[in-house]
Amino acid sequence: MFRSGAFVADHVEPISDAQVQPNGVDLTLDRVFEPLEPGYVGRDGKEVGARQAVEPAESDADHPVYYLPPGGYVVRYAETVSIPSGHVGFLYPRSTLLRSACMLNTAVWDAGYRGRGEGLLQVHHDVELAAGARVAQLVLAAADHESSYDGSYQDENLETVD
Repeated sequence: MFRSGAFVADHVEPISDAQVQPNGVDLTLDRVFEPLEPGYVGRDGKEVGARQAVEPAESDADHPVYYLPPGGYVVRYAETVSIPSGHVGFLYPRSTLLRSACMLNTAVWDAGYRGRGEGLLQVHHDVELAAGARVAQLVLAAADHESSYDGSYQDENLETVD
C-alpha cells in the first residue's frame, strides 16, 4: 500500500506545503553535476567516477539556473529523506520534466536510508532548470524487510553545503 503525501512529508526535510502532494512529496533540485570519468561497478566493489559541478548560466531571484544541452547529468536533491522502517521509497520524475524532454532515473530507496539522494537526469533537448525547481516525487510504500539499509550511501550529501 502506498502512503499519503502527508505521511511522506513527515520523512522529508525541509519542505514547503506546495511540495506535499496527495500521494507523495516533491523533491527539488539542489545541484547539477557532469560526469568526467568512467565509474566502476564490479562484483565486489564499486567506484563512482569523477564529476564536476555544472556552473549556472544565470541566477533567477537568488536561484541558479542551469542551461543543459542534451546529455547525461547527475542531480542532487535539496531535501534530506529518511525512509522509515516498514517502507520502501520510489522516486518518479515530475511530468513537467518529462514534457520538457528529460528523464530522471533513480533506484529503490531502502528502509533505513537517510540522505540527500541523487539521480540520473537524461536531457534529450536543451532545457533550463532552476535550483529549487520541483523535479521528482517521492512515494513510500509499506514493505516487509529483514534489515535496514546500512550501505555506503547512508547519510550521503548531508555534510555538503555548496
